[in-house]
Amino acid sequence: MDLLAHVEGFEWDGGNSHKPLKHSVTAKEAEESFFDSRARIQDDAPHSQTESRWWLWGRTTHGRFLKIAFTVRGRKVRVISARTMNKKERLFYESQ
Repeated sequence: MDLLAHVEGFEWDGGNSHKPLKHSVTAKEAEESFFDSRARIQDDAPHSQTESRWWLWGRTTHGRFLKIAFTVRGRKVRVISARTMNKKERLFYESQ
C-alpha cells in the first residue's frame, strides 16, 4: 500500500505552521517535496510511539533538497519538521 495514496492535502495550524520556518524552509517548499517523483520515504520507528512517523527525502521545484519528518492524520499530511539535507542524506536520496 502506498502510504500517501489516500492523502488529500496538508494540515498546517498553530502547532506546526512555524516549524518549517525554523530551518528557513517554507510550507510551500515542504509540500513541493512530497510531489517529487524521486522522493524517498522511510518509517521513523524511534519516534513512532504515539503515532506513526515517517521521513521523506525530496526535492523542491527549485532544486532544494529537503529532509522532512511527517505523520499522516486521516487524509492529511502533517509536517513535523523540514530542513535542508546534509551531505550524507543527499547521497542517500541520489542513490536510488
